[in-house]
Amino acid sequence: MTTTAPTSRRRIPARWIIAAAVAVLVVLMAADTEYRTVETAAAAAPKKFDPATFGAQNYQAKVVPAIQAAAVDLPVLLEALTEDKEAAGQKYGKRQGSGPYTFAVKATGTAGEARSGLLPVTVKGLPDGTRVSLQIGPAINGTALRDAAGYITFGQFTNQVEYADAATALNNEMRAKLLNGLDVAALDGKEISFVGAFTLLTPQTVTITPVAVT
Repeated sequence: MTTTAPTSRRRIPARWIIAAAVAVLVVLMAADTEYRTVETAAAAAPKKFDPATFGAQNYQAKVVPAIQAAAVDLPVLLEALTEDKEAAGQKYGKRQGSGPYTFAVKATGTAGEARSGLLPVTVKGLPDGTRVSLQIGPAINGTALRDAAGYITFGQFTNQVEYADAATALNNEMRAKLLNGLDVAALDGKEISFVGAFTLLTPQTVTITPVAVT
């Protein structure tokens, strides 16, 4: 009896199979890829924070009205702070986390001689030894305008640098809109009214960043 040897099947090399699989994958990826022009990609990218634009859009339209609406009489606030600092902060101030409170205030008093970027103001009805000054530049320090507005929070920004730049931008807008047209020397000895904000460090020294001086 004669037997016939089974016909052997030609085996496909493994490297060919892998190469074919890779080729199919590349085709599928290409079909699923959205190609963008440089202009389209730029438009889709997150907008870079522009402090000057932020200041221009927020200071006059939002920050000033917010501070004016929330402003408490300075003598009333300082008396409340003397009685219970934490209770006064919760009632009149704004803050994020455990930082110091920032307050929106208003008062009328007699202006003194401006020195070192500060305009002293004598306000009646304050605790003895209290010194009140308005920041008049050219350097405007602090974050009182940003923080007293009440609606600007750290979570709106990408990082701490942008958050700080937002405060600086508001200070710059205040200087341009208010201080650049204010004849500070002419105020010496005159009665003035002001609205502004300050961050509480000590009730005895109140340095206010103004948004209105009349």
